[in-house]
Amino acid sequence: MDSIFRASDDDGSVTTPSVARHPGAFPGGPTLVHADDHLLVFDKPAGLLSVPGRGAHLQDCLSARAQARWPDALVVHRLDMATSGLLLMARGEAMQVALSKAFAAGAIGKTYEAVVQGRLAPDPDAPWREIALPLAADWPNRPRQKVDVANGKPSRTRWRVLGLGRDWTHLALQPLTGRTHQLRVHLQALGHPILGDALYGCERSQARAPRLLLHASRLSFTHPVLGTTLCLRSAPSFPAPEPGDGGAGLTHFPGALP
Repeated sequence: MDSIFRASDDDGSVTTPSVARHPGAFPGGPTLVHADDHLLVFDKPAGLLSVPGRGAHLQDCLSARAQARWPDALVVHRLDMATSGLLLMARGEAMQVALSKAFAAGAIGKTYEAVVQGRLAPDPDAPWREIALPLAADWPNRPRQKVDVANGKPSRTRWRVLGLGRDWTHLALQPLTGRTHQLRVHLQALGHPILGDALYGCERSQARAPRLLLHASRLSFTHPVLGTTLCLRSAPSFPAPEPGDGGAGLTHFPGALP
């Protein structure tokens, strides 16, 4: 099904190099977006693990596929299995340490796009708004996480409206902390679960999409060795939120590409 969504460009402060997408890196994904002697960036399809799981049936994953071609490729961060989009890997231990420190320091910008249940009105005076709710593991219901004001870790997510449909909203999301399932739990707590979310959505929001409509659409950072600014983008390929909804009533706001 054709996507009715467009990639976001949340500010103009980052120099964007000309980055060629490397076609056909792996049958069935991931797609190689950037490669140099120090790091790799892939576009992960939904349904593919980032790292191996427990059990022989869960060993196929992005990191294993990457290491079959680049034996020095090492994990720096992860995306949930159900989430698609950009994932960064280091080449060698020194680069893994450098990139991990950059993530911890907030020096690597990450923007996601999601489609959520219901309509969130944009605020022209404050286009970016923030969710600040502490999160903790929901131990009896693992791997679920939950809002836990008493014992949770501080967790912050910036969000901005990119577009509106009949009963859904297209959002740009920036996690300012890196908790497990942070974006998914924060949006559920806001009363607007991500469509297709089998863990945190209600029955109706789960039924409205065949997959989790969450995509890592942008990575921006200074290359630790070359010193150049990399800004890598991947447009989401989300299906229409409901059968027959080809974008009727879709409204885009400043920040969405024309």
